Amino acid sequence: MPKIFHRQQIEEALRHIDVTAAIEDGFVAYSAGRVVVPPVGELIFEDPPGDVHIKYGYIKNDDYFVIKVASGFSDNVNLGLPAADGLMLVFSQRTARLECILLDECHLTNVRTAAAGAVVARYLAPSKVERIGVFGAGVQGRMQVEALLPIVDCRDLVVWGTGRDELDAYREAMSAHGLDIRTTLNGDEVAATCNLIVTATPSHTPLLHADQIREGTHITAMGSDTRGKCELDPAILGKADRVVADSIEQCRERGEIFHAVEAGALRIEDVVELGNVISNPALRRTSDSQITVADLTGVAVQDIQISKAVYARLASG
Repeated sequence: MPKIFHRQQIEEALRHIDVTAAIEDGFVAYSAGRVVVPPVGELIFEDPPGDVHIKYGYIKNDDYFVIKVASGFSDNVNLGLPAADGLMLVFSQRTARLECILLDECHLTNVRTAAAGAVVARYLAPSKVERIGVFGAGVQGRMQVEALLPIVDCRDLVVWGTGRDELDAYREAMSAHGLDIRTTLNGDEVAATCNLIVTATPSHTPLLHADQIREGTHITAMGSDTRGKCELDPAILGKADRVVADSIEQCRERGEIFHAVEAGALRIEDVVELGNVISNPALRRTSDSQITVADLTGVAVQDIQISKAVYARLASG
């Protein structure tokens, strides 16, 4: 029988794992062609609104392959339920035997997504971050900032949300991190005062526009993981000096890059992939005056890397 691990066990294991390093190694392997990742399986629901993603793949000559199912149903909060749920299945790459089931309730997806934001900041953020701006006061809006703290020497933060209750909850949840937190319902304030901006919402309409973006700004956009979602004006990507995709193949079909290419604001040939940015210093930010954008649609190699690391820790006792 496969081993079954629950969220509490998984969270304890994560305390002993350098997730950011594991995710960074995964992106390098992916861009080097050492990872097999089929197209994303996707279910989109209208009533109630929600989506389910099935991501899966393997690193060549590795021990395991992984299948992940993760859902997001925003109306669940009105029912007193978490907006996200999911699990990861870890199989032997040699026998296809199911080795373990990680009943993580989508926590591993949230952690690996936040870690990807930290990886991006390491190579694309300005050398001096004046203020961090976050669109989205939910779980990912918090976790992105927590992952940034070891990477970026800045503790000044402004957070945009859709209502005062969620912004107050954000402030309370993040109060232990020693941050100077300002909350706002006005997105203009984020663009005007921040040179590192993270968008972490399920928005279907742009939250930022090209004329708002200052010289030297970096944007990590991670909310737009389906064709219908869009957080950035496509003209922002056309204006940027460097546009980075977690997966060029996926970003042809979804995310901010997809919308920018469709709008004629960007050529896919001008996009570079994150694993190559990590490996090649010439592809990183080269001056503090550049505008950079990273589009994170979520790649199965992240799920492979984090689930392998967690299973190894849990299996060791």
